[in-house]
Amino acid sequence: MTVRKPCKVCNFTRQKSYGLAVPSLADLKMKGSEFFGFSPSQPVTVVLENDGTIVDDQAYFLCLPLNTKFMLLHEKETWSPVRRVDGGTAWLARDSLVLEADTVDSSSAAAPWLNLAQQLKQDLTSIILMSDADLQTLVDAPCLELASALGFQKKRAEDLQETLQRVLDRREEERQSKELLQLYLKAAEKDDAQQEDTSPPGKEGAGKEEVDGVEVDSASGFMSRTLMVLKGKTSPETRLSTEDLQLVVTRGVEAMERVLGWDRMRTSALLKACEAELTGRLQQVQAVQSIRSNTQLDSSRQSS
Repeated sequence: MTVRKPCKVCNFTRQKSYGLAVPSLADLKMKGSEFFGFSPSQPVTVVLENDGTIVDDQAYFLCLPLNTKFMLLHEKETWSPVRRVDGGTAWLARDSLVLEADTVDSSSAAAPWLNLAQQLKQDLTSIILMSDADLQTLVDAPCLELASALGFQKKRAEDLQETLQRVLDRREEERQSKELLQLYLKAAEKDDAQQEDTSPPGKEGAGKEEVDGVEVDSASGFMSRTLMVLKGKTSPETRLSTEDLQLVVTRGVEAMERVLGWDRMRTSALLKACEAELTGRLQQVQAVQSIRSNTQLDSSRQSS
């Protein structure tokens, strides 16, 4: 009969731990992978939980004491020493895995999403400043472990990951819209250049001047590109900067009629759309500021 060796196994965050009785190192890897939900086709590394020593030899495995605690590392996961905290606050160890220069190579690090989770825990509005790669890292993080790191219930962590995915989708839509706008502007510039080549001599550059290297229509005071966007066919208000929207709304219907050469109805519709877009952007800014203020207030209450 094969002798089974009692031992313990945990994942790299030490949040999950299981007791096993296995006859070999291969069985330890197989059983541990099943407990942690790892794919059987992907390799795992076994290390000693207390010091990170790699266990890759059956004879060495059998020589270890009974009830030795191992750690299973999956893909890019790396061993890190547990943070020792006195005074009844040892639970903080699961939120922060620190590196010790004398025992761990400087290239080793905890899972990237742990640091990002700490940023969110301190200030939820930091989502706005995160890169697409950071957001994707949080979306791909294990939901249960992310919930534990943030101090959330599982459902709330799932809602957060769905929200982050929507932010990524919206950024992608904005990026595609920007690319389409750039293509449109290039085509418009090409058409303008062709018209200038065929225009009568002596009229080239009439009514235009440059201010700080930007071409401005002297009659209207708008940048040439802004006028091209305003006279476009598809939702020009979404393609203007906030400053340009404010300038359009401030000018009013009559002034914009003369600038665009449109009738009153069409010009009024454009101004209403610009005003609605400007109001929406200002509301978004106010909402972000409100979230930041509430978060700071909650943090100060918790600390007090």
